[in-house]
Formats: sequence, structure tokens, C-alpha cells
Amino acid sequence: MKLLSIISGGIDSPVASYIMMKKGASIVFIHLDTQPFSDEASFKKAKKLVETLARISKKKVKFYIVPYGKIQAEIEKKIPEKLRCILCRSLMLEIAQKIAKKEKASGIVTGESLGQVASQTLDNIYATDAIMKIPVFRPLIGFDKEETIKIAKAIGTYGISILPGQCCNLAPQHPETHSKMKEVEGAVKQIDTVTLSDAAVLEAQVIEISHCDKSHQK
Repeated sequence: MKLLSIISGGIDSPVASYIMMKKGASIVFIHLDTQPFSDEASFKKAKKLVETLARISKKKVKFYIVPYGKIQAEIEKKIPEKLRCILCRSLMLEIAQKIAKKEKASGIVTGESLGQVASQTLDNIYATDAIMKIPVFRPLIGFDKEETIKIAKAIGTYGISILPGQCCNLAPQHPETHSKMKEVEGAVKQIDTVTLSDAAVLEAQVIEISHCDKSHQK
């Protein structure tokens, strides 16, 4: 079983990836690089996390770095502030789905936990999943943060995840937590999601990372 894991520089996504690896999944990693809406630290942490997970799996892994800043700029210009997180997440999943198809992966893994942040309420997860044609696996969906942190410490990812870094500064002050499908569909029509996601996939860089920490960029 091959799966595509969306990995950030945070605590949750590497733990989610590890759990699916334990289930026997072969993981391809994807990081959505949100510069200039965040700093370079997020990418650097994500790469270190993938290197750690490669050592755990004892396999060479593929790591996609997708430029996402242009898409966020378009979202900032055209999408109502309260819906930015939902549209941002939806487009991330759309890009991941296209790369999953390219990689012949059977599904996508995320580190989402129900209710943890604004984009992860039940209504918002339903809205972002509406475009998906392959399964989205959320192994942490019922975890609380302390359960996730305990695993992160055990597998050696926690120390990397808590390194300093700038969070995305596009997040609205008052995000929508109970989005309605019609409202989201109306917002989506304001931007050319197909063109933007296709361009991001074409511009993605690919790194192969071995369990010996050697990597090369394609």
C-alpha cells in the first residue's frame, strides 16, 4: 500500500505518517511551502522530520516540496477572510490528490485531529473533503494533543517539531468553524483552482531521502 503524506513542520503530521508506516504503508511525503507567508524554518523542519521517518522505515523515501505561496496570495486577494483556512486546506488536498495520482498512491495521510484548530471541525473537514476522489486517512482524528506528543517523543520527532519557526500569517482572526458547502463552493469559484494546482504540481521539487540521511534533488 502506497500513501501520500502531507507533512508540515509541526508535531502531528509526522506522528500520523509513523502510524500508517506501522500499518505497512509505503509513504511518499509532500510539504506545501508557504513562504513568504511563513519563514524557511517550516521547510527545514519538515525535511528533518522526513529524514527521521526514513531512518525509522529503513527505506529510501520520496519528498515533494510544492511552492504554495502564490496560491496563498491569490486566496488572500479573492477569498473572504473567514474562509481562507478552509480554501487553503482544500487546495492543499487537491494538489496532494494530483501528486498521489502521479505516484499511484491509494490515499492521502494528514495529521488532522478533530476540533484541534479551526479548519479541523467536523463541518470544515466535510467541506474540504468534498473534492476528494481518493481516501484521506486521519489516524489522529480522535487523539488529544498529549497522546500525540507522547508518540512524537518516543519516535524522535518532537524535538524537531518544536524548533522555532514562523507560523502562517494568512490565518484569519475569526475563522469560519462551521462552513456551509454552498458558501465554500461560491468562494472556490473566485479562483482558478485547477490552473493553480496544476502549476504547483509542475513546479514541485522532488528529493529522495535515504535512511542514511543522504539526499539528492531532482
